[in-house]
Amino acid sequence: MVPVAGGRIYVRVNGAGRGLPLIALHGGPGGTHSSLLDLLELADARPVILYDQLDGGRSDRPDDPANWHVARFVDEIEAIRAALGIPRWHVLGHSWGGTLALEYGARRPPALAGLVLASPLVSTASWMADANALRNQLPAQARDDLLRCEGEAPPPQDACEAASALFYGAFNLRGPRPAAMTAYRNPDDRGFNGRLYGTMWGSSEFRSTGTLKDYDGTPLLARLDGPRTLFLVGQYDEARPQTIADFAARVPGSEYGVIPGAAHGTFIDRPDETVGLLRAWLARQDALG
Repeated sequence: MVPVAGGRIYVRVNGAGRGLPLIALHGGPGGTHSSLLDLLELADARPVILYDQLDGGRSDRPDDPANWHVARFVDEIEAIRAALGIPRWHVLGHSWGGTLALEYGARRPPALAGLVLASPLVSTASWMADANALRNQLPAQARDDLLRCEGEAPPPQDACEAASALFYGAFNLRGPRPAAMTAYRNPDDRGFNGRLYGTMWGSSEFRSTGTLKDYDGTPLLARLDGPRTLFLVGQYDEARPQTIADFAARVPGSEYGVIPGAAHGTFIDRPDETVGLLRAWLARQDALG
């Protein structure tokens, strides 16, 4: 349990290979590290660090909205590095974790050897545009139900849930959650924090009403170290490949990869392909020193 502003956060470390350590930042806000367990396959080559952000999973849950702002969550990353005494490492962020990784990378910390932005939330406006474009690809009934679910006279709740499930099944997670992921939960893990998610994001993929509603990290892209940066996305990702490719184009020298057959949950949909791509890229970054 690592002390940070607001409480303590749960951190686990696996592996002791010769490669530089990799820390992975989970999505949400309010998620847990369990969605990134497949990254432990890399622990044969390097230490792999997974953690729960404050108010999620096995970390302390003060449930104080004063803690729920981007800069404080970014500060958690450096607190972990200092607590573990790591002089140099790689940082990977997925989805909302990609927001934190982007912010961390833009600070240009000397300890940063490689930065992976996996299906990142770079700007809320672009995320909303992607979500609405993908909603329009759904069957007419589901598309219309989702639009009505956002209106003043929504359809029955089961219709909204069915339409949302269709969207998530196409663009968020195309396969079932692995049994090992469900079995991993223990009494100390209070799981996803819906209040945190609702406060920072909102109640819907298609409309952000929380504190992130005006978030725009696009200007930070110019501050990244391009040759040390990888953008990663799933073929059917709700962070659309073209959108992420456009962000990558703003970072000269960066690399861009698409995981075939995967939606937003690349680490769950296509773990072998995702881990294999990362293994090769991290090894190349290690070689640069």
